[in-house]
Amino acid sequence: MLPEIQNLHDVWLNNRTVETTSSNQISFDDLTNSIISTGPFSFYIIDFFDMSLSHMSASLYEMHGFDPETLTFNDILGAIHPDDIDFVVKAEAFLTRFFSQNIGREKLLTYKISYSHRARVENGDYVLFNHQALMLTMDESGGYGKSLNIHTRIDHLSNFNTYKISLIGLNGEPSFMNLSLDEANKANKEFSKREIDIIKLIGKGLSNTEIAEKLFISPLTVKKHRNNILAKSDSKNTAELIKNCILQGLI
Repeated sequence: MLPEIQNLHDVWLNNRTVETTSSNQISFDDLTNSIISTGPFSFYIIDFFDMSLSHMSASLYEMHGFDPETLTFNDILGAIHPDDIDFVVKAEAFLTRFFSQNIGREKLLTYKISYSHRARVENGDYVLFNHQALMLTMDESGGYGKSLNIHTRIDHLSNFNTYKISLIGLNGEPSFMNLSLDEANKANKEFSKREIDIIKLIGKGLSNTEIAEKLFISPLTVKKHRNNILAKSDSKNTAELIKNCILQGLI
């Protein structure tokens, strides 16, 4: 095992479950049907208890040239670009701290985690992927159980990795967009459910007036939210906002 991959395992070692967790309550079909994809994608479920894989999509093998008979989680990790693996290690460690210190570890089940990295594809080239992770199960102590991981090719949208992390809140939880590994930047990155609703409607091409009608608020309020959203997302205009949100798997 490469030292960099061992560093990733070390991050997860003290945070995973001590026994396998049941996912009988999870509708896998519902989860996969809800995947937001802006390009070719693959998915699988990783059980952090023993690092075993299940529910692998056929595209996982086709996209990367993996052998279906022998594929392991370390093979997937080993496909990450050598220059990006350190960021992935730091991102996973950052996420552990951020949830524990700012959100609450138990809220992991109500967030979709998103960041990007380059990975090797079947022809040997490295291309940019958006990594999204949905924690499906945890034990009573907050140990990581099973996670649905989705990898979407986004090199048709960008070849530049921002090395930022986004936490997309589910079930009304606030979202945190474009977090850097410097936690000092976290204070002005929180997005409310209302702001996320407006972002999604902007992505559908609705005007301020149309958004106001749908949300039963005034166009002026929509305009204020829109300006705040641009500032928080480090976007110069609406086009850049939409692109950033697509890259982060939000819309």
